[in-house]
Amino acid sequence: MSDEIQGRPLSTRAAIAAQGALLLLSAAFLVPLLWLITSSLKTDKQILRFPPEWIPNPLTFRNYPEGLAFIPFWQYLLNTTVLCVLSVAGTLLSCSLVAYGLSRIRWRGRDVLFYVILGTMMLPFQVTMVPIFVMFAKLGCVDTFLPLIVPHFFGSAFYIFLMRQFFLSVPYELSEAARIDGCSEWDIYRRVILPLSKPVLATVGLFSFLATWNDYLGPLIYLADEHKYTLSLGLASFSSQYGSYPGMLMAVTTVITVPIIVLFFFAQRTFIQGITLTGIKG
Repeated sequence: MSDEIQGRPLSTRAAIAAQGALLLLSAAFLVPLLWLITSSLKTDKQILRFPPEWIPNPLTFRNYPEGLAFIPFWQYLLNTTVLCVLSVAGTLLSCSLVAYGLSRIRWRGRDVLFYVILGTMMLPFQVTMVPIFVMFAKLGCVDTFLPLIVPHFFGSAFYIFLMRQFFLSVPYELSEAARIDGCSEWDIYRRVILPLSKPVLATVGLFSFLATWNDYLGPLIYLADEHKYTLSLGLASFSSQYGSYPGMLMAVTTVITVPIIVLFFFAQRTFIQGITLTGIKG
């Protein structure tokens, strides 16, 4: 009993120490975000002042309307939203179909093909960037959204891996019962597997959305018309051309960052659940 009593304060102290360490790490990651937000509420002279001042004095909000009006922000937002929606739809459709075939249907060579797909993850984007660009250039798709959308409808190795691991955790008895009731593989995939896979679908959808929202290299390679720019490419262009307006730059950057934070805040429970359950069964 004495050992248990002595052990409780120790475990409590360990928990407090762990929480304190997490708070310190969180503060380290929050510092750049806080600096971004406070800088968006300062004048240009205050931002460039040294030593830096954390609290804006006086507080100004004019950087937001001026920054959003200085560039075609709403056009960039529309372009980015269209790309994100279509990319997420293509990723969920293609990756879930491939993952279903690699996890729920038994056929010769299934595992070999899965390992080959995983092997493609070792190829960096820079290796395939030029061949893919040449292919789309010959198809006449440069300076369109097609090169940024079509590849998502052909699957991604990492997302296929996540979905396959989750699909393997779904009991096979459910599929067998559906077959006895006369369901085809398409019906099992659509009516049994997908409704049970909402956590991993939300996780993959969030990953795909973030990748498309933050993508800079893809739009830089394929888009030349400024009216087709995405937010990341438009922000980079604004920074290079109008770097003498740091207040407006900070305000626009804050506006672009806020949707990601809000999205993750509301989807964090499903996101964590999807990540946790993908490794249950190999």
